[in-house]
Amino acid sequence: MAPPARDTSVFVPELVYFEPDALHYPKGQKIHEWAKQQGLPIRMTTSHNRITDLPGETDLEKYRIAKRTLVVGIRKTLKFDQSKPSAEYAIPVATGCMAHCHYCYLQTTLGKKPYVRVYVNTDDILQQARRYIEERAPEVTRFEAACTSDPVGLEHISGSLKEYIEFMGKEPLGRLRFVTKFHHVEPLLDAKHNKHTRFRFSVNADYVIKNFEPATSSFYERIQAAGKVAHAGYPLGFIIAPIIWHEGWEDGYAELLAKLKETLPLEAVSDLTFELIQHRFTKTAKNIIEQRYPKTKLEMDEAKRKYKWGKYGQGKYVYPDEQAQALREFITEQIFSNFPEAQIDYFT
Repeated sequence: MAPPARDTSVFVPELVYFEPDALHYPKGQKIHEWAKQQGLPIRMTTSHNRITDLPGETDLEKYRIAKRTLVVGIRKTLKFDQSKPSAEYAIPVATGCMAHCHYCYLQTTLGKKPYVRVYVNTDDILQQARRYIEERAPEVTRFEAACTSDPVGLEHISGSLKEYIEFMGKEPLGRLRFVTKFHHVEPLLDAKHNKHTRFRFSVNADYVIKNFEPATSSFYERIQAAGKVAHAGYPLGFIIAPIIWHEGWEDGYAELLAKLKETLPLEAVSDLTFELIQHRFTKTAKNIIEQRYPKTKLEMDEAKRKYKWGKYGQGKYVYPDEQAQALREFITEQIFSNFPEAQIDYFT
């Protein structure tokens, strides 16, 4: 596989906000120093949840600037959300993402706050994680660190993921999981993970990456990074999400799995997991996506979908059973034909 013409660069925000109390924490001071060295404009804010003076003339401009804005604060809510089917709990590392994936559920969950937030009180967060582990003992407790962000893309700024990995490495009943579309894994390769962290990469058919995943690392970069991660001894996984029905989808997903097999080193496939998630959307998400990405090719025709009721009376549009079954069977077959020892955790 030919390498990309250019290297996807690490995220550098255009604007950084700090809650005043964040500067009382070593991590807050370190990020402040980094922002100064980068020559970035620094502003203060009373709350990381309330940034009201972002520049931009139109809503679209404001949105694009927000995605390049970093807010450094203290995570006050220490009650973790559930994170089924991936893990028992979502552990907060950051909120918001600098990528521009058209289909992302953060479009709706973050609403009018799409800026990127990182938290400096990681000791408090990890102590809370320990309480959850103790509550569930002697069962193993899994924590998902990428529910509201892509923490790998922020690691060069925060250093938080390595802290979490090393914390879980010492917890006999604690496990960490996260997924990324970025290849900037170097800060994590020497972490003392004790195989308690499953490092997953989001992958997809070329059509999906090309049309719907701007501002992410290329497929080639992600797979090269997966090889490094496997070499560093991490259990490895891939999430194929969202699985999108498109013209030539069988060829697209067959090629994806063939390229994975061809590119991954042997050591990467000994304990490999896959998670499969079909594309879904809500009416609210559709409206927001069409406003923010007016030229998107993302198919969101309710007439072609099945309505699936969710929790709290909120429903979403998924593929009709026949299409979902075809996607599931074909991709499952391709996975086992290329990786006979792999495990598929779920299809949803």
